[in-house]
Amino acid sequence: MTRFCGDLCAVRAFPQAGSVSLGRVQGKRDKEAPALAQIPGSLSERPALTLAAPAPGGMAAMEYISTRGATTAVGFEGALFSGYAPDGGLFMPQRIPSLDRDTLLRWSSLSYPELVKELCSLFVPAELVPRDALNELIDRAFSRFRHKNVVHLSRLKDGLNILELWHGVTYAFKDLSLSCTGQFLQYFLEKKQKHVNILVGTSGDTGSSAIESVRGQKNVDIFVLLPKGFCTQIQELQMTTVIEDNVHVFAAHGNSDEIDEPIKELFADVDFAGKYHLMSLNSINWSRIMVQIAHYFYAYFQCAPSLDTTPLPMVEIVVPTGGGGNITAGCIAQKMGLPIRLVTVVNSNDIIHRTVQHGDFSLAESVKATLASAMDIQLSQTLGSCSASDQDIVGAMRRCWEENQYLLCPHSAVAAHYHYSQPHSIPRCCLAPASAAKFQDALLRAGLVPQIPPEITALTAMETRCTPLERGQDWAQALRGRIEAVAQQWEARAGHSAPQGRGGSLGR
Repeated sequence: MTRFCGDLCAVRAFPQAGSVSLGRVQGKRDKEAPALAQIPGSLSERPALTLAAPAPGGMAAMEYISTRGATTAVGFEGALFSGYAPDGGLFMPQRIPSLDRDTLLRWSSLSYPELVKELCSLFVPAELVPRDALNELIDRAFSRFRHKNVVHLSRLKDGLNILELWHGVTYAFKDLSLSCTGQFLQYFLEKKQKHVNILVGTSGDTGSSAIESVRGQKNVDIFVLLPKGFCTQIQELQMTTVIEDNVHVFAAHGNSDEIDEPIKELFADVDFAGKYHLMSLNSINWSRIMVQIAHYFYAYFQCAPSLDTTPLPMVEIVVPTGGGGNITAGCIAQKMGLPIRLVTVVNSNDIIHRTVQHGDFSLAESVKATLASAMDIQLSQTLGSCSASDQDIVGAMRRCWEENQYLLCPHSAVAAHYHYSQPHSIPRCCLAPASAAKFQDALLRAGLVPQIPPEITALTAMETRCTPLERGQDWAQALRGRIEAVAQQWEARAGHSAPQGRGGSLGR
């Protein structure tokens, strides 16, 4: 666990513009935790990330370095096709653009897609992806979203602002970053006529969003491991009903952390990972973090009372946290000069909270199954704080419905519980990572009536396909066999010999 904490400490910062809350949401807020640099293996041993003013037309010389400092820097394409860096760290930009007040004022009137384009242009050199092409890729990525604005802010009673990030195909916030990442991948793969095998472990929503981002693409095969019994029925059906030839779903009889083990084993086999071009689309992929930075800028501009004051007003953003990729994006937005205060909230699998508050990196005996299933993780790749019980979650769901006739998913309810239990003196925005429609059992437990869209209802009548992985079976070997067979089929179709190159790495 120390490796994950130290790697995030290398990218988290506390600029004058904002701060990070480390308070518990149960009852009264704890005292602020010590600076993250005091956690063993943190900033003092990591390479420094510097601030830089953005160059006109993007940062052409942008490079990405490992948070552990023992790997050669790579460009955006190298970071995209990687997971962990070869030294086990996370790829992060060597320089974080520092935005001035005039830029923030200009961006304040932009739509969410326009913000994504502006932010991506700072991290993706125009020499690599011309701006017109970048804009087209992002427009294509968001073309399947149901809401005209892509994301939407609901202003509810008692100052509860809910930023709905779930209007994509799978009704989860991961559609936002993965739809863009899928377009970036295809852009490079088509140019080079290459093929990759994506290996993903999912605790709920990542798998279906990753599948949707690449389904039907000729240059990509995706292999997804889901924890049987730990996802909701809808989450599982969103994966198993996709029967395109390039989609391979495995239902493993284990929890979210257990399914990571065979994936780690395959990525650790450098020869195998290189030969079969393995890569990951989990939350440590820089491309996903980059797109998610836009959540924080959009939330700020929607909730800030006025931008006419000096200094600019502060906005508190509450982030339900599982693996931690989303909160990492918030920390980078903070480093860029966005005046936000971040609050991370988790469920009863609270290793993140214990790590920050008490330096306790130990794993519990097992992952607890909770109503907020996508947060049922112990081995997070990043860091955060705060915890809420199932009782807290149910209470927040009920109160929000009674006061607003608005249904929250259990993950959003973790953030809402924090809002209801903690007074605030500055504007606050709670990020909503998923639609309540995906969590019927949680709604029924709260005594609420699910409102199910027809697209989700139709899943139960669709054909399904997945490969079961039983306990005692060699899961890694089963994956190897399927990947080798798929690679042989692709080579036969393409008329190529076995591909050679570096593989990516695993993250959640």
